[in-house]
Amino acid sequence: MQNSPQPTKHSLITLLSDFGISDEYVAVMKGAIAQINPISTVVDITHQIPPQNIIAARFCLMNAYAYFPVGTVHVAVVDPGVGGNRRAVAVELAQGFLVAPDNGLLSGVLSQNTVISAVELTNPNYWLTSQPSKTFHGRDIFAPVGAHLANGISLQKLGQEINPESLVKLDLPECSRKDDILIGCIQYIDHFGNLVTNIPENFVKGKNWSVEIQGNIIKARETYSDVKPGEIIALVGSDGWVEIAVNCGNAGLELGLKLGDKVQVCQLG
Repeated sequence: MQNSPQPTKHSLITLLSDFGISDEYVAVMKGAIAQINPISTVVDITHQIPPQNIIAARFCLMNAYAYFPVGTVHVAVVDPGVGGNRRAVAVELAQGFLVAPDNGLLSGVLSQNTVISAVELTNPNYWLTSQPSKTFHGRDIFAPVGAHLANGISLQKLGQEINPESLVKLDLPECSRKDDILIGCIQYIDHFGNLVTNIPENFVKGKNWSVEIQGNIIKARETYSDVKPGEIIALVGSDGWVEIAVNCGNAGLELGLKLGDKVQVCQLG
């Protein structure tokens, strides 16, 4: 049995959303937090997730999660099903807490960590209002719940306990092996247009390898500067995934690939 992270009053809170920075939505969420917990530090992971893109949100939260201290409360809101039948949930892990819609957004973090407990957010005493908006649960439910968690409220007070196995998982193809070929997919496209696959570094470490995509063979290199500006390169990125990039360019635009597209890695030994 794992120990609870034991939230301390005024724990760190992170925010991730697809709300952008041109509207008031992010500031309103921070205002809702400040009404309940004005002392906690709030860190923005990103608010530039493409609208309704749960796959991208999953990736960003998964890769940011491990860099925050024990007890951090992560509030993530990319919620195309807001106001509908999807559950609002909070999850307790050894490292911290997750507060989000149950739509697969959390599945990346959950694939790498063991859940201690999970609840559906059914207790309106910890919402901003007992009659939340049908379109802005980030303000009325998720941000306030995150603030209460950071204030030391126990997870069990927030709602009805649920089976962690029932939490929604995104239907992404898993990386697989067939002889000397690894088969994966594009799981994220970053701001630079780098195409990040779901093939982890340990599958290719210490080997000569290349990426096959759209009939092209792209040999693996160590750094962007190993090829000329404008040339395509395959390498392992800072988050530990095989990725395809264009030195001083945008691989996403140049290759026209999208999330979920197939990628093959050939291992040469």
